[in-house]
Amino acid sequence: MTGFSDYANYDALGLAELVKKGEVTPTQLLEEAIKRRNQVNPHINAVIRNMDDLAYQAIENGLPQGTFAGVPFLIKDLLAAYAGVPMTNGCRAYQDYVPDYDSEMVKRYKATGAVIFGKTNTPELGLMGVTEPELHGATRNPWNLQRTSGGSSGGAAAAVAAGIVPMAAGGDGGGSLRIPASCCGLVGFKPSRGRNPYGPAMAEPWFGQVQEGVISRSVRDTAAMLDATHGRDVGALYDAPAVKGTFLAAVNKPAKRLKIAYSQEALLSDTELDLECLNGLMNTVGLLKSLGHEVVEATPPIDKRQLADGYLLRIAAATAGDVFATEQIIGRPVELEDFETETWSLARLGQSFSAYDLDNANRMIYQQVRIFETWMQQYDVFLTPTLAAPPIPLGGFRLQGIEKLLSPIAKRFKLGGLVHYLPILQHLAQQNFQWVVSTPVMNMTGNPSVSLPLHWSQDNLPVGMMFTARYGDEMTLFKLAGQLEQAKPWFNLRPAIFAGS
Repeated sequence: MTGFSDYANYDALGLAELVKKGEVTPTQLLEEAIKRRNQVNPHINAVIRNMDDLAYQAIENGLPQGTFAGVPFLIKDLLAAYAGVPMTNGCRAYQDYVPDYDSEMVKRYKATGAVIFGKTNTPELGLMGVTEPELHGATRNPWNLQRTSGGSSGGAAAAVAAGIVPMAAGGDGGGSLRIPASCCGLVGFKPSRGRNPYGPAMAEPWFGQVQEGVISRSVRDTAAMLDATHGRDVGALYDAPAVKGTFLAAVNKPAKRLKIAYSQEALLSDTELDLECLNGLMNTVGLLKSLGHEVVEATPPIDKRQLADGYLLRIAAATAGDVFATEQIIGRPVELEDFETETWSLARLGQSFSAYDLDNANRMIYQQVRIFETWMQQYDVFLTPTLAAPPIPLGGFRLQGIEKLLSPIAKRFKLGGLVHYLPILQHLAQQNFQWVVSTPVMNMTGNPSVSLPLHWSQDNLPVGMMFTARYGDEMTLFKLAGQLEQAKPWFNLRPAIFAGS
């Protein structure tokens, strides 16, 4: 017997249980995952590097008997370093780079017994909310091939949505787990800052805004993986509050009556949310009330402009650091052709700011973080639509207007005083925060936040709802998410492109 035709009817924990009982072997599951990848990946371009030989070798060597022993798994081609396997970061500069170490998260994924057999697509350096790198090409949404799968973990989300794997690794620096989860009808959970490790190569990516995690089809898979990966590593700058019990156990615990705030506003701009998002929000509010929760309309009194400008200044500064740190990593000077136009532009913009500019931006952000978390003390959970609209068409996120005109200048010259003459950050904010309107707030505050697939548009596109808890309180989110999953199941909702169908 080869493969396992019933593969897609199980989540990762379900497959692991079958392996444990001896009803299926890790090799059979791997063969089935490879068959499914080969069937659908030409249509969606989710997996950009196959690691089949390494996966078979891992099984032959004997898998750790962890939570997900024998379950096929994919890692993102960014941050998730796997010794001896190229890690391109979606970037031409890194196309020949091969790390000689495993990242701490990859070590922890391996320790669960998950069978890593490939890497998923990501935008260059994880910068975009869509996955369309020039190096590997665009990842398409299995629900509609003309729409984005989101970003930056768009390859991971498309692979899960299309039935290649029940769960895949990703990361979230501005919404990069929640955005693709919303686009692809999945669970995307960003843990609290410090919950998962960054090491050993990273200290605080994007000023501590990034958290790695997984995208999955079931809440319990995400909870069980967080149980396996959380905890500080040596030299970590952050450490989230200790937890009592397990996240997995929380999923099946009845959620107490919660006080939940919801908002129909974008948190980083004055963008009006699409009617589909508002319909999904109000339907979710009704569902929460029917489950016995207290739900009130309220918006945190944060300064949108300060957060938007501060976020973009941080990303520009971090991109400048990433671009010029590349020279040390790849062992040669970087050239214009090594990076996409948008990346060069952002890096040059980052170069032009002073130390004062960055410090001032951080001070503004920290002030807003305290305002947000103080406001959160009134509520257990805060609800908004994950995005301002359903998945946008491919190509809809590229530079426009003044940024396009400035790109050739930015590629060749340090902008210097030009930054203070032209309100570039405001232009960038107007462009970037039209669709991704709220998710980066939780990256700046560090609060745990999850996108759940609770609504589909009239043309059958997923529309995620985002739930955020107080800092360090993943338990409440998992209890609520588990309750919502039972009340409005999504596991058997499948897109047009689905392996085996």
